[in-house]
Amino acid sequence: MSLPVVLRPEASRDAEEARDFLETRGAGLGQAFLDRLKEALGRIGAMPELYGTVWGNVRATPLRRFAYVVYYRVHIDRVEVLAIMHGGRDASAWRSRAP
Repeated sequence: MSLPVVLRPEASRDAEEARDFLETRGAGLGQAFLDRLKEALGRIGAMPELYGTVWGNVRATPLRRFAYVVYYRVHIDRVEVLAIMHGGRDASAWRSRAP
């Protein structure tokens, strides 16, 4: 079951902020992050139930090479990405986005 992946505005901001931060750590690191994110979003869209639930109906997958996690929810017609956050952040930061 393949579904379109839709990023909530907050998740898009998360990705942009992470890219910008990582780019300050090293040239090209921000783009590498976006490449890994694109791969993860592709896997999520192709197999939305591949990753386990972490809270209620919210699922999560870590990004390879980076300490970031994609939090998402599967709907009948789409996958909704709630947050893209550093794995060390407090869970309440993304849980507030999943009413």
